[in-house]
Amino acid sequence: PINLNSREAKYDPSLLEVRLSPNYVVCRDCEVINDGHSIEIVLKSKSVLIGGPLPRGHEFELHDVRFHWGRENQRGSEHTVNFKAFPMELHLMHWNSTLYSSIDEAVGKKHGIAIVALFVQIGKEHVGLKAVTEILQDIQYKGKSKTIPCFNPNSLLPDPLLRDYWVYEGSLTIPPCSEGVTWILFRYPLTVSQVQIEEFRRLRTHVKGAELLDGCDGILGDNFRPTQPLSDRVIRAAFQ
Repeated sequence: PINLNSREAKYDPSLLEVRLSPNYVVCRDCEVINDGHSIEIVLKSKSVLIGGPLPRGHEFELHDVRFHWGRENQRGSEHTVNFKAFPMELHLMHWNSTLYSSIDEAVGKKHGIAIVALFVQIGKEHVGLKAVTEILQDIQYKGKSKTIPCFNPNSLLPDPLLRDYWVYEGSLTIPPCSEGVTWILFRYPLTVSQVQIEEFRRLRTHVKGAELLDGCDGILGDNFRPTQPLSDRVIRAAFQ
């Protein structure tokens, strides 16, 4: 992840030539998993993303949604905006189903992966995430999973026009940290309640009953990678 300096982002009107369009469908029987590093919602139904900065005529299929959060509200997001961190960041992970046959094949390849990132602030309850936050107590420990009857990825999108975003070419923030990732970061954050984020902070990094190493409390949180230098990469903005 990087720090986004909004003043240095370069306005690129070509991003608006073909509108970024998520064709997301409601997922029935979605699996929510605690893998000890994050919470992952694995989507079964075929939702796709096209347009915007993505190569023309290519479809990117939504594979999963992952969460990164802090133990306290002043940190947690992987990306920062003008050095400000948010308490949480969501990643909607997509793979290029036009060029590749699976997400595993797409990782590390050119135009392989597109990740939509959403910052999360504390405020009123997020109704779309309620189906997830209310079952987190059932998957408190690593390796636990639970199927929820219904999840709508559209509820995670900040506004219907989806014009206010930044883009840069980078890499995965989780191992193997491979390149070939188009990052699309929305400017406007989602809002969850303090109660909802506390449910995430109750999760554990270990299997139930495991002995913890000295100095480790087993609480899952602060699961973000520190920001990396931008180097010669360019941040483009779809808005002025």
